[in-house]
Amino acid sequence: MANAIYGKKVGSTQVFDQKGNVVFVTAIEAEPLHVVQVKTEKTDGYNSLKVGFGKVKPNHVNKPSKGEFDKAKTEPKKYLREIKLDRESDDFKLGDSIDVSVFAAGDIVKIIGRSKGKGFAGVIKRHNFHRGRMTHGSHNHRIPGSIGMCATPSRVLKGKKMPGRMGNDRITIAGTDIIDVLKDENLILVRGAVPGAKGNIVYIQKV
Repeated sequence: MANAIYGKKVGSTQVFDQKGNVVFVTAIEAEPLHVVQVKTEKTDGYNSLKVGFGKVKPNHVNKPSKGEFDKAKTEPKKYLREIKLDRESDDFKLGDSIDVSVFAAGDIVKIIGRSKGKGFAGVIKRHNFHRGRMTHGSHNHRIPGSIGMCATPSRVLKGKKMPGRMGNDRITIAGTDIIDVLKDENLILVRGAVPGAKGNIVYIQKV
């Protein structure tokens, strides 16, 4: 049985647990996934399920992808992703669906998503550098300062904290628990924050 699913981050809210405590949760909409291909170690070198999800207009699907969906006898989907399996399984066939019922309240899961992109950022925003003095004619306010080296090794070492692209990184929440599963609404409520902006695709897997 698959122990993972893909979903879309909806937003955050608060709910009450069984003890009456307020819990901050993130709502993830996980519509049923449709199995497009079953990969095995004999044929592909590893075991996994290729799944499709997300609504898409028929004229927005290219011919190779359309052929995959036709073979699985499912409607075209916007996204194609994989769910790795520990071992070869005969539980799934082409066209089968995976929904939120694979999870239950109390399950410990890890969540993978992409953080919000911040664009090009300086060292103060990106690495929490201190700014320079603002008085006595100083012109060193937000610049990184000297990065040069002496005669040895006479170069800038790798990993130097400098300005650059910030955010849009793959972030993994190592372990959090599921507060509730709303099967009728295809929603999973997980404790705490989930990386990414609203509408981002996230991967949820049992630990």
